[in-house]
Amino acid sequence: MSVEIWVQDVTKSFPRDGERVEVLKGISLRIAPGELVAIVGPSGVGKSTLLHLLGALERPTSGEIRYGETALARLHDSALAEFRNRQVGFVFQFHHLLPEFTALENVMLPLLIRRRPVAEALERAQRLLAQVGLGERLRHRPGELSGGEQQRVAMARALVGEPAVLLADEPTGNLDSKTGEEVFELLRQTNRERRLTSVIVTHNEALAARTDRIVRMLDGRVVE
Repeated sequence: MSVEIWVQDVTKSFPRDGERVEVLKGISLRIAPGELVAIVGPSGVGKSTLLHLLGALERPTSGEIRYGETALARLHDSALAEFRNRQVGFVFQFHHLLPEFTALENVMLPLLIRRRPVAEALERAQRLLAQVGLGERLRHRPGELSGGEQQRVAMARALVGEPAVLLADEPTGNLDSKTGEEVFELLRQTNRERRLTSVIVTHNEALAARTDRIVRMLDGRVVE
C-alpha cells in the first residue's frame, strides 16, 4: 500500500574533531503516494544521509519525518526498528548479500527473521526471484552471480516483506551502463506496478530525468 512521506525542517549534524558538523540544514519536502523521486547533487551534500533518515536508519537532529499519520520521532527505538523492518525496503550500491547463502536464502531471510513460516518465505522468495529474471539462479551464491544479478537479488530481498516504501542509494553506481539501465528499469517497473513510493539517490542525471520528480541538493539543502 502506497504511503505519503512528509519531511519538515529536518536537520542532521554529526560530531567531528570535537565540533558538530551540520550535514542537513532544514530539509522540507513531500513525496506523494506511489511517486518515484530521484535525489541528485554532488558528493558530500547529504543525499545518503537524507535517505537514511527517510528509512529510519538514523534519527534527525531536529525536525520531523512522517509516513502518513505516523511521526517517526514518536516511536521508541524498538518500535522504530519494527516500523523500518516492515515498512521500508532498502537497495544499496553494494548489495550486502550474505556470501555463504544462496540467492533464495538471501531473499527468504527477512521473512524468517520476522518468524514467518518457512513455506511462506520460500514461496514469496521464489516468486520474486522469478519476477526479477532469476528463476533459474535460485541456488547460486552471490559469488556465482554477475553484479547485475546480485543487485536483482538485493531488489527481491528489499521487496519480499511487501514494504510501503522503497529506498535505493546509488543502486546502479557499481554497474556498467547497460546493466545499470536494466536495474533502473526494474526499479521503475516495480514502482509502477505496485504503486510503491520510491526514492532513488543517484549521480546519473539521465536516469534521474526519467523519474516523476528530481529533488536537487547542494550544501545540505534542497535547492530545486
